Amino acid sequence: MPHSHSKLDKSGGRQTKKGQPAPSPAELPSDSLADDFAPPADGNANHNGNQDRRRSGRVTYKPKAEAMLTVHARTEDERLLSPRHRPAFLDSDPWRSLRILAEFVEGFDALAAVGKAVTIFGSARIPEGDPYYTQARELGANLAREGFAVITGGGPGIMEAANRGCHEAGGLSIGCNIELPHEQSVNAYVDLGVEFRYFFARKTMFVKYADAFAIFPGGFGTLDELFESLTLIQTGKIRHFPVVLIGTEYWSGLLAWLRSNPIALGTISADDLELLDCTDDMDEACKILTAGLTRRVAEAAKEDKAAEKLAGPK
Repeated sequence: MPHSHSKLDKSGGRQTKKGQPAPSPAELPSDSLADDFAPPADGNANHNGNQDRRRSGRVTYKPKAEAMLTVHARTEDERLLSPRHRPAFLDSDPWRSLRILAEFVEGFDALAAVGKAVTIFGSARIPEGDPYYTQARELGANLAREGFAVITGGGPGIMEAANRGCHEAGGLSIGCNIELPHEQSVNAYVDLGVEFRYFFARKTMFVKYADAFAIFPGGFGTLDELFESLTLIQTGKIRHFPVVLIGTEYWSGLLAWLRSNPIALGTISADDLELLDCTDDMDEACKILTAGLTRRVAEAAKEDKAAEKLAGPK
C-alpha cells in the first residue's frame, strides 16, 4: 500500500509520527563508498533547470521525494506493511554490486556502436576564451572531420570545448558525466550522454571505447586519467594507443621530473616515456591520434594473413 502524505506543522515543515520532523535529505542513509555521493547541498540547478535534483543512473530524485519515501505510514495497516526506515539491503554490498553492474551494462549498451573514437581529458575549470579551450575546440573539430567520435567527461571547461568542436563539425560528441557533490552538469554540446555514479565504471568507458587519448592541462582527475591510461598501456592490458599531451609549457615540468626522478631511480624505464607525445599543434595532435587506429588495422590485417598462411589451403 502506498505511503500517505504527512501533515504539515505550523512552520510549514512535514511531520512524522508524534509530530517529529521528517528527516532531511542530508540525514538520510548513504552508501559508504567514496564514489556514492550525496545529493547537492547548495541547491544548484542541473542542466535541465531542475532544482535540487540528484541523478543516479536513470532515476532522478528531489529532496521532497527522498523525504517522503521515509515518512512513516499513517494507519496501523500501513505501519505493519510499510518499512519504517530505508531498507538495510539498499546499503548492502550485494545490492551495491548490482548498481555497479547496471552502470557497466548501461555504458556498454550506449557506447557499443560508437566506432572509432578519441577520448579527451582536461580540466573543468578552464573557461571559454582561454587558449587551451580554443585548442580543445579545434582538436574536437579536427577529429570529427576525420570521422572520429569524441569522448569526454561531459562537463565544462576542456570537456565542453572538445564536445563543442566535435558537435559543430558534425561528429558524434559523447559525454560520460559523473555524479559529484556539487552536481557537475552535462554540457550543451553532448549528443550522447551517459551518467555515472562510480568513477571506475566511467573510466572503463573512457578506455574501452577509445582509439587514442588526448590530455589537456588539468588537475588531479586529469592526472589520474593520464597515469591510468599509461599504466594500462605499459602493462599490456590495452594496446599501445597514442597518448598526446597538449601544452608543452604545462607538461614540461612533469616530463622533466619523470626523467630526473623515476627514470633516474629505475622505477620506470626511459622507453616508457616513448608512450607519450607532446605538442601545441592541433593538426599534429590529430594526425598522431588518428594514426594509431590506421596502424592497428594494418597490424591486424598482417596477423590475419599470417594466420591464413599457417592454416594452409582449405
